Amino acid sequence: MADQIPPCPECGSEYTYEDGGIVVCPMCNHEFAPGASSDAEPEARVFRDSVGNELADGDTVTVTVNLDVKGGSPIKRGTKVPKIKLLDEPVNGHDISATVPGAGQMYLKTSVVKKA
Repeated sequence: MADQIPPCPECGSEYTYEDGGIVVCPMCNHEFAPGASSDAEPEARVFRDSVGNELADGDTVTVTVNLDVKGGSPIKRGTKVPKIKLLDEPVNGHDISATVPGAGQMYLKTSVVKKA
């Protein structure tokens, strides 16, 4: 007996068919992998500092290298940055939004900070 093709999780249609490794619904054009749940939440991104510690919103971090700032004075190694905000969507490769003392609001990379 052949495996039964699951109904469409979007519209509930039973007229789905297999096409390669995916299942296609001709009624709503939804494509899905058999056995995969469409209701599953995407996995939360894990942010790690330069030494592997997990970071969270509101953490205080320390800058691990001297950072040059366009149009401003450099940020010295060892500068503590309180209350970081982790970004869902990176901005030019930067994962953190924070207010750096003496430099103001800016974006930082997780690779140049460590959890304080």
